[in-house]
Amino acid sequence: MTYDLTTVALPTLGPGGLRTVNTLAGTPIIGAALVAKLRNDAGLTALTDTRIDEPPTFTPMLPDAPPALPPLEARSDEGRLGFRFPTVADYHAAFRDRRLTPRDIAERFLAQWETSEHAAVPLRGFISMRRDDILAQADASAARWKAGRPLSVFDGVPIAAKDEIDQAGYITTVGTTLFDGAPAAATDSTAVARMRAAGAVMVGKANMHEIGIGVSGFNQHYGSARNPYNDAHHTGGSSAGPGCVVGAGLVPMAIGADGGGSIRLPASFCGVVGIKPTYGRISERGAAPLCWSVAYLGPLANCARDTALAYQVMAGADPADPHSLGHPAPEIDDDAPRGLHGVTLGVFWPWFRHAQPAVVAECERLLGHMVAHGARLVEIEIPELELARVAHLISITSEMSAGMLPHIRERFGQFGTETQLNLAIAQASTAVEYVHAQRARTRVIAHFERALQHCDAIITPAAGNTAPPIHPSGGAVSDLGRSMETMRFAFASNFTGHPAISFPAGYDATGLPIGMQAIGRGWSERLLLRLAAFADTVVERRKPQRYYAPLDV
Repeated sequence: MTYDLTTVALPTLGPGGLRTVNTLAGTPIIGAALVAKLRNDAGLTALTDTRIDEPPTFTPMLPDAPPALPPLEARSDEGRLGFRFPTVADYHAAFRDRRLTPRDIAERFLAQWETSEHAAVPLRGFISMRRDDILAQADASAARWKAGRPLSVFDGVPIAAKDEIDQAGYITTVGTTLFDGAPAAATDSTAVARMRAAGAVMVGKANMHEIGIGVSGFNQHYGSARNPYNDAHHTGGSSAGPGCVVGAGLVPMAIGADGGGSIRLPASFCGVVGIKPTYGRISERGAAPLCWSVAYLGPLANCARDTALAYQVMAGADPADPHSLGHPAPEIDDDAPRGLHGVTLGVFWPWFRHAQPAVVAECERLLGHMVAHGARLVEIEIPELELARVAHLISITSEMSAGMLPHIRERFGQFGTETQLNLAIAQASTAVEYVHAQRARTRVIAHFERALQHCDAIITPAAGNTAPPIHPSGGAVSDLGRSMETMRFAFASNFTGHPAISFPAGYDATGLPIGMQAIGRGWSERLLLRLAAFADTVVERRKPQRYYAPLDV
């Protein structure tokens, strides 16, 4: 089998070393040579050495027929094992039975958030929050419940949104301080508007890796969100806050954004479920313009069922986003599966096993459960994954650099030190490299489509490692080698447009969560959510060390 994805060897820089490298990178001659060396070590300069005859594909394009699904073998119960996080249905039941009101939950949420921030190690799940707005939304929901007219199962449920997604009344910071003093968003993004129309109480803007150009979740300006299972570790990024606040139980669901694993990596590191849908499936209107051709919005939640419910609310055509038009209607299962008969899972073993031993072991164990409960396993091959990695990296960093260009020119020094280095590397990419990457996209999509002719979903770990430790100083660190290891399984579906999901597979010896990933054909979200729902029934969940749920179950 052809497996060429490399382990990237790049220096790890602590806060002092990072400042020194940034200083050198800003000098005329030494800087150019240093950045060229870093790009070469990351494999970026090899892209144009690859002959590619295909025309470019500038945004992912997939076949327009949704795949057929085998009948659901439904369970009579939800079947979740281990620690039980409160679900959207639990909140709904509390309101329906008049045990609590949305106002009660809003006040409890605010109290729990304050507790999380005043601990010895602040959780740092949010960048901004407006108490008056939260309570006003909760009171409006309570009035609907009192009148017997709740809008949906989400009515009164606290929901967070990553701070690169517009929410009326809040500045969209994108995790940086460059927009301090900017006007607050006048309207909601489409994703937020749809959740609000379902009655959700939007509780604030969740933390994120600065401008999304990193996968640890580090934020120099607002403090790094802490992993609920060990607050000395990162949450994963760039949807760090959504992963943190869902994993800690503060909210049952949050809206994230994913350009290179940024929903699935925090889901994996924080022990929750996160789905990146098919390209265009959820409107991008109101999301910060960071990386147009690899950008996706999607939900993170504590169980597959809540992930599915939120996906169903947010997905669908939006005239303001042409990429959202022409998709089939979103569908989800009503029940958890008892088995996976009729489902074929594909594994490219050299790729699957290119991860930390504990990650591989837990994912193989879960895969064994899937096979024991009816799934058929086939071996597949996906060539040129290294080409895909480099082409995706060129694409996302070039688009981020273009999106931030005015700020790079005028206020580069206001970015955090890690972001400065990443942007310096990004700016060295050429137009020829970018176009060549889009020609590579055409080829990579074809490779994945061929693999998916033999299976319904491709199974991998969600990340190559568990959550990395936060530097003892809390300062910026550049570890591009580990970032590539973290992203080893995540980048491809951003580049190709295929839907992908991360769901809990287990824990390592220290108790850090491990996630499994499934990549499906276009518009196969229902199948991916079914796989995650099955995992909920066989993977025993553990209570996080930092737990702040506003509802007891």
